[in-house]
Amino acid sequence: MGLRNRQSEFAKEFAEFVVWLYEQGYEVTFGEAQRTEEMAEIYLKQGKSKAGKDSLHCKKLAFDIFIFKDGKLIEDKNELSGIGIKWESMSELNSWGGFFKGFYDYPHFSKGIDKPERVR
Repeated sequence: MGLRNRQSEFAKEFAEFVVWLYEQGYEVTFGEAQRTEEMAEIYLKQGKSKAGKDSLHCKKLAFDIFIFKDGKLIEDKNELSGIGIKWESMSELNSWGGFFKGFYDYPHFSKGIDKPERVR
């Protein structure tokens, strides 16, 4: 499957995922989706990213969202892990940044091109 088709698949799955979150009683706000290579390199230098210009954000295959319950932003890994499991269960290529080794990126949800982004 080519990149453009994978991007379309990601957009559809992500829309379904956001609807699922609302059905579970959560609310979301959007963060960053597409990222320029220049911004990716800045984030790498600032320690906000481990991928740099190889980020799936640069390929339109990652989206950061902020998840709220009862008006409160959820940042705790234990509270979010079920949500991460749900996202990853939607496709073998999906990854949640909360499961990254050595780098906790709780707002990050992505779809790999040929393999998932993270390794547990």
